[in-house]
Amino acid sequence: MLTPFAQDIWISDGPTVSTLGFKYPTRMAVIKLPSDNLFVWSPVPIDAEMREQIDALGPVKFIVSPNSLHHLSMGAWAQAYPDAALCAAPNLMSKRDDLSFSFEITDMLPSEWADAFEHSIIRGNTIATEVVFFHRASGTVLFADLLQQFPKGWHKGWRAWVAKLDLMVQPEPTVPRKFRAAFRDKKAARLSLAPVLNWPAQAVLMAHGTPVTRDAQSFLQRAFKWLKV
Repeated sequence: MLTPFAQDIWISDGPTVSTLGFKYPTRMAVIKLPSDNLFVWSPVPIDAEMREQIDALGPVKFIVSPNSLHHLSMGAWAQAYPDAALCAAPNLMSKRDDLSFSFEITDMLPSEWADAFEHSIIRGNTIATEVVFFHRASGTVLFADLLQQFPKGWHKGWRAWVAKLDLMVQPEPTVPRKFRAAFRDKKAARLSLAPVLNWPAQAVLMAHGTPVTRDAQSFLQRAFKWLKV
């Protein structure tokens, strides 16, 4: 079910997905562009109820995977909206050669997005190259996996210990330790993160974590302070 999040943004929490036995909550965002077309970020599974809500908002124009990990529902959305453009994060097109992508996201914003977003491709990470978006109208920054937070008690047994060691259950969302270690090229990471830290953020929305709706700029500075060292 879609729920309003900010100006021209609706979110929907999807089912949990499992990776190596670790369960991840999922979330997508639907953003209305100034053209009244819809931009679907990190899509979760679509059903009849979801489609009815989506269609009431406007025509789906873009279906976007923000990294090479958030692609599981792309095929279903492509079938539901065959006229929409499938947009791939770096390295996803070769991973999902069964899908007909319209283009891979680069540093240059497509003209249809330019009046709604800024974005930065966060480079230097061996797990995934993530595209972080900034929605100008609402001041919302969108992260897929680089920022995460799980509720206390979400993981059980030895996985709870691993989650704690991986910084997945901190008091506020943070960069998991495995992603920190995967930033092999920290110079590239700092350069690509610099615009993110300068955006006039009012909120931070994540696929796996509690949204931040207060002091968003200060939060981002804290979340990535380790990378500046």
